[in-house]
Amino acid sequence: MDFDGSDQPVPDGGELGSAPVAVKISIAGGFGVGKTTMVGALTEIQPLRTEECMTEPGAAIDHNDGVENKRTTTVAMDFGRITISSDVVVYLFGMPGQSRFWFMWDDLSRGALGAVVLADTRRLADCFPAIDYFEHRDTPFVVALNCFEGVRQHELDEVRLALDIDRHVPVVRCDARERESCRDTLVTLVNHSIDMLEAPAPAPSGTAV
Repeated sequence: MDFDGSDQPVPDGGELGSAPVAVKISIAGGFGVGKTTMVGALTEIQPLRTEECMTEPGAAIDHNDGVENKRTTTVAMDFGRITISSDVVVYLFGMPGQSRFWFMWDDLSRGALGAVVLADTRRLADCFPAIDYFEHRDTPFVVALNCFEGVRQHELDEVRLALDIDRHVPVVRCDARERESCRDTLVTLVNHSIDMLEAPAPAPSGTAV
């Protein structure tokens, strides 16, 4: 611990008034899976939401099978913030689930430490695009099964098999309405991201091991 001229302690490795480290996390998944709810449960500030009412002309492309009561859809992103300490701030970016807004995914996920892919076991296929997206970009991610009321709880290994994801990818249960449940999911993601960063790089093809 160092001190500045006013005899006030300054955290090691930093200077008084220096900007905190920003950590970016993406929240992805299919339409109506709970991304907006998760960001709202976690953020310490008023969340930025870009939800618009679903309209009759959009019914042909806004497929709401399984979420028939949903009346709004995210058209850009959700944004929230969590202050971990004076040195670390987490920024949450909820990515739109509708295919017509996928063109925004590159900008919203650029520089992210990792991603949470929310999944609804009634509509597992809806999270395939997000899983493929992060797999192809070597972005660490976890799959979080949003626990909707009245929905049968499948075994995690059954879901892993259905999604055809590697054993090293964490699959967890999550209630997107509950802050502590969402927090535990983020902790799992951060630990997984650290493990991925510390993992040895694969040997080049043709190199003896």
